[in-house]
Amino acid sequence: MDVSEVRKLDAYLKKLFGNAHIRVVPKSDESAEVFVGEDDLGELTVDDEEGDRSFNLRMVIQVGSDPSTQPVPTLNAYLRRKFDNDNIRVVTRPKKTDSLEVYIGEEFLGVLFLETEKGRKSYIFELPILDVDLVDSGI
Repeated sequence: MDVSEVRKLDAYLKKLFGNAHIRVVPKSDESAEVFVGEDDLGELTVDDEEGDRSFNLRMVIQVGSDPSTQPVPTLNAYLRRKFDNDNIRVVTRPKKTDSLEVYIGEEFLGVLFLETEKGRKSYIFELPILDVDLVDSGI
């Protein structure tokens, strides 16, 4: 990731989530960390398949092992708090029980995939970013 891409990704995420405190910090040629303030949200990676450059933000959200935990309200509250945006909403997917969808208003953002390891549940938020998304990022 070059400096120009990092700036565009930073501007894109700030605009997307409506949060000026989001920061993209380069880690290597292929990845960067995403922060809100000092809080590390996840990792951005580059995907250069077939000549199309894209990016993926991956966040791991631990929800514990309590079977009574309701994922939609729990994840709604978590994501709204993390991004300081009350317009984020998590919805169930028709015909899928292993994942949920994330929106801001009516705009689809990405998917939350359920992962269970040693009885502990977590969700992996995958937010794809295409290079064309960065064209209107303000930089």
